[in-house]
Amino acid sequence: MNSRHLIILMALSGAININAQRTVQTLKNGWEFCRGDSFNESVSQKVTVPHDWAIYGPFDRKHDLQVVAVEQNGEAEATEKTGRTGGLPFIGKGIYRTVFEVPDTTSRTITLVFDGVMSNADVTLNGKKVISWPYGYNSFYAVVDGIAVPGENYLEVACENKDGQSRWYPGAGIYRNVHVVNTDKIHIPTWGTFVTTPVVTKEYASISLTMDIEGTYNRQNIRVETVILNPQGKEVAKASNVFCARGQEFTQNFLVNDPDLWSPRNPELYTAKTTLSVDGKDVDEYETRFGIRSLAYVPEKGFFLNGEPIKFKGVCNHHDLGPLGAAVNKSALRHQLDLLKDMGVNAIRTSHNMPAPELVELCDEMGLMMMVEPFDDWGFRPKSPNGYGAVFNEWADKDVSNMVRHYRNNPSVVMWSIGNEVPSQWGEPGINELMRLRNTVRQLDPTRPITCGMDQVGEGAVIDNGFAAALDIPGFNYKPQLYDKFYEKLPNRLILGSETASTVSSRGQYFFPIEFKDHNVVLHEGNQSNSYDNESCSWSNTPDLDFARDDDHDWCIGQFVWTGFDYLGEPSPYDTDAWPSHSSVFGIIDLASLPKDRYYLYRSKWNDESPTLHILPHWNWKGREDEITPVFVYTSYPKAELFINGKSQGMREKNDSTVYNRYRLMWMDTRYEPGEVRVVAYDNDGHAVAEKTIKTAGKPHHLVAIPNRTSLTANGEDLSYITIQVADKDGNIIPTDNRRVKFKVSGAGTFEATANGDPTSLLPFQNPEMDLFSGAATAIVRSSNSEGTLIFTASAPGVKPVTTTIEVK
Repeated sequence: MNSRHLIILMALSGAININAQRTVQTLKNGWEFCRGDSFNESVSQKVTVPHDWAIYGPFDRKHDLQVVAVEQNGEAEATEKTGRTGGLPFIGKGIYRTVFEVPDTTSRTITLVFDGVMSNADVTLNGKKVISWPYGYNSFYAVVDGIAVPGENYLEVACENKDGQSRWYPGAGIYRNVHVVNTDKIHIPTWGTFVTTPVVTKEYASISLTMDIEGTYNRQNIRVETVILNPQGKEVAKASNVFCARGQEFTQNFLVNDPDLWSPRNPELYTAKTTLSVDGKDVDEYETRFGIRSLAYVPEKGFFLNGEPIKFKGVCNHHDLGPLGAAVNKSALRHQLDLLKDMGVNAIRTSHNMPAPELVELCDEMGLMMMVEPFDDWGFRPKSPNGYGAVFNEWADKDVSNMVRHYRNNPSVVMWSIGNEVPSQWGEPGINELMRLRNTVRQLDPTRPITCGMDQVGEGAVIDNGFAAALDIPGFNYKPQLYDKFYEKLPNRLILGSETASTVSSRGQYFFPIEFKDHNVVLHEGNQSNSYDNESCSWSNTPDLDFARDDDHDWCIGQFVWTGFDYLGEPSPYDTDAWPSHSSVFGIIDLASLPKDRYYLYRSKWNDESPTLHILPHWNWKGREDEITPVFVYTSYPKAELFINGKSQGMREKNDSTVYNRYRLMWMDTRYEPGEVRVVAYDNDGHAVAEKTIKTAGKPHHLVAIPNRTSLTANGEDLSYITIQVADKDGNIIPTDNRRVKFKVSGAGTFEATANGDPTSLLPFQNPEMDLFSGAATAIVRSSNSEGTLIFTASAPGVKPVTTTIEVK
């Protein structure tokens, strides 16, 4: 096997670097992969890791077909669930093989670090089994001293996904990065430091750095020197001490004057660079990235960051990257976070799984707070036959320990969650499980509060049985109408919306007449949901009620919307024998990374740095002439006047007549006539401050291609998302055009994937063609390893093609 392609990167968030004493090899290229129980070289494939074998499809109704009653949705009878895990072939076994080189093992420790393998991983090195890890979302590692040899080392990773393992699309294979860490025998181990900031003021901050040191001998003296570097790389504090090894932890303390405090607006990052020396010789160097910030959860008053009150304007996200599947890509993650930050999001909940290290690293850098969560199934009354409940009793402490140790240095992480909607919310076994998890987290990190997403609030459940009171922060899913009751009964005196809204909508799909349907499932022809943002599932509500609770009470500390992005699987409300529905419509942004109208409703409320003015629906309704076609405006301005073909439809002002009028401007009786819709927005003093216009488009004329980035890095991994639409001869976008478009990429890059956001589309993501949905689709292109120009062309019958270029450098 010719697999000696090693990329050396700084790849582990928060705590690892590369220097003369320590190297990290990230094993990306040179892998061979085979489906099945045994490795067959004649049918194996050469793949790059991260790799998701199932995303290539094909979609099929038969994949993981489940007959189940979803207790969390209030179902009492089992029904046939189609598309529940995305309709993709993720079930089965696979084997990966590669070779890596170790220069020397004398006086060295070799550690294999896996950011995530989906799932039931068995790792073998040089024919010897070194570790097994069942949970696919967690990072794990194995020290392979005595097994690793100088020269070539043969690594094999077998994994298996089982029937009934998941409630959404989990991905398959080695879908996150793999690293080989080479250190001296005396070293700081993986995730071996813990930084806290006990005192934080604007004038100074105290810093405590606790570390494990391994490979020592009894009574051996080790010189430990740590310098603290500020965000500009300047040394601002230093400590040098002798550690007498007796198996204990070692702690150093520092004072930093005039600290740059980490916050969403100013995500300033410090580095603690620790060097271990023995007899005057440096043997290890370890970098711990951290932020200086204070957290305070004040009963009745809310959440304070660095002494300033702040609400969580958060979203929940599954781990898949839409058409890229579960295979992690930092550029794709950054693209998601860029879209969310523009919407005004300041927090992410990793629901319901440990995140990729790259996501946490980006949240540190971009200023997004995080609720990190491990799983949504405990051992008592598990939700799925082969879900996490099947391994909870044996593995929960190990998994939670890895999660906390991995991410407790990251300043973005401000809260731990220990579960979500677990059936264990009822009865004594659940309280025992809660206390077990709570104690594990607190032992490893006493600085952050613990929450859990709860949905069972009936008699004898979490409010009455002590479950909610045992949490630092009670998190509730879809219960804003009951917050006052919870607040009065619970001792915590704080309420968090751990999951909110679950509004359902399909991008650019509008259904008439318009009725607001909180807690009432509405089904439409074609298995789509209304983009007027007026529909939700039986357990949930539209965004407006959650906005009001946050606005009206300090003790409501904010929310995490379900979800930021559509994801593969869980196609509620079209999950019961409703194939080909295979992806969710909960997202504020669709599977193709295209914002829905709802994006602008949240933006108008959450983005306080840039104004919002958005009109819906589109104005292309052939056959609806003179029929009532309501117009909504989502805006950060307090009032606006609407004009149709120059005729005023009246002024609307945000008011408290209904919770919907408080956040939306709505003209419910307007009638469609082709032409122009114009809205003029006014400030509180009555001054016209902004306007926007949409027009009825003419005949299709040409394609339009808009890349989110026109310059990429020549690293073979950077991505650009290109939006494809059809326009008339005057450039007006045609939002109803659904023709098929073909893509071609040449030059310094390749075609990666495509999607259109239609939850019923069965076209493969990897083929360079896609039907437009509601007038748009996305093509994703990848940079090459060489500098040059990437040339992208889109073509379709009946319209002029479009070519755009992207510089790769």
